[in-house]
Amino acid sequence: MQEKTGYYVVKQKAVPEVLLKVVEAKGLVESGKVLSVQDAVDEVGISRSSFYKYKDDIFPFHDNVQGMTITLTFQMDDEPGLLSDVLKIVADCRANILTIHQSIPISGVASLSLSVQVLPTTGNMSEMIEAMEAKTGVHNVKIVARD
Repeated sequence: MQEKTGYYVVKQKAVPEVLLKVVEAKGLVESGKVLSVQDAVDEVGISRSSFYKYKDDIFPFHDNVQGMTITLTFQMDDEPGLLSDVLKIVADCRANILTIHQSIPISGVASLSLSVQVLPTTGNMSEMIEAMEAKTGVHNVKIVARD
């Protein structure tokens, strides 16, 4: 019986250090900053066996989303201009906004769902989400769907 491949989106802080070092080593090899896999693993401090065990199974989120639709949910304080600021973050990342659904604010907080299309010109989606999370008044940004 063939094992099904499943995908998970997790925040970087939840990923074991060895996997993050595999991503770092892959980046060194792909950029040409090192001459060999051995040089890369030596630089980041992991074994070659760890690198080869995980190299095909871990990659930064932004490397795997081009051409997809990403749907985010979050809560936002009911403050003038805050939605505009969030949408500017999306625009600055050059993602295409497909849908925006916002609830009527209750106790000064609105729930939003935002679907964006990742284009060939779109920047790093992880950085976009981090910028949204860092915006004062925006809470609990979560990826709920990838199509």
